[in-house]
Amino acid sequence: MKPIGRRELIISEQFGHVTQLTLARPEAANAISVEMALALSQAIDAFAADPNSFVLVITGAGERTFCAGGDLTELLELTGRPDADRAGPLGFARLEPRKPTIAAVNGHCFGGGLELALWCDFRIAGENAEFGALNRQWGVTLIDGGTQRLPRTVGYGNAMWMINTGCRVSAQRALQMGLVQEVVPSGGALRRALELAREMAEHPQPALLADRMGVIASAERSLQTGIDFEAISGRAVMREHEVIERLTNYRERRRRER
Repeated sequence: MKPIGRRELIISEQFGHVTQLTLARPEAANAISVEMALALSQAIDAFAADPNSFVLVITGAGERTFCAGGDLTELLELTGRPDADRAGPLGFARLEPRKPTIAAVNGHCFGGGLELALWCDFRIAGENAEFGALNRQWGVTLIDGGTQRLPRTVGYGNAMWMINTGCRVSAQRALQMGLVQEVVPSGGALRRALELAREMAEHPQPALLADRMGVIASAERSLQTGIDFEAISGRAVMREHEVIERLTNYRERRRRER
């Protein structure tokens, strides 16, 4: 294992031509902190630059949570961190490694975690997986590609339903919607994702990569243009007094509880 970052918040492992990145903060539901966002972007950059790594699998430590999104106690800092314009606030939205990516989703996949799963080319989910834009209850926006990638994945109506209501979507419902491509027994998502990744890594890569980029180019609007729009509108919301006050109060309450 090759830890990325001082606290080993992102653990990188290599299995032949497959790279596995694990969000390793289970005590905080694998929520992404400022330090973790930087580690994640560094790990993705390393995968992209490695000529011997063909497929990336992203998962979360433990079986209860893939990723609960951005750490609410650091959300204000996440949107303004120095690397946000290049990689996105949580460290992935704007990056394109130009190689296949798979999300192995176990347990909760909410807010920014949903955006990370959507950033991947496709998703394998355990039966215990649950998806949702739960950022709705905090009055904050999806700012790591969610408003652009979700409708591209599940369609306009399903995306509006999930984003506007903040509802929780089960693994089976996610499969019906096209949000996930396979549902496996709880605890088996990573195993299945790695199995598919190894099979993909064995295919001739030039043709696979060319076809992958063709699919990406099929979107009507450039993804980057959509993310630019999302970043402008989302950051405006994050500067509002009510949002700052709500997140500051939450952070202070958490500090007192420790």
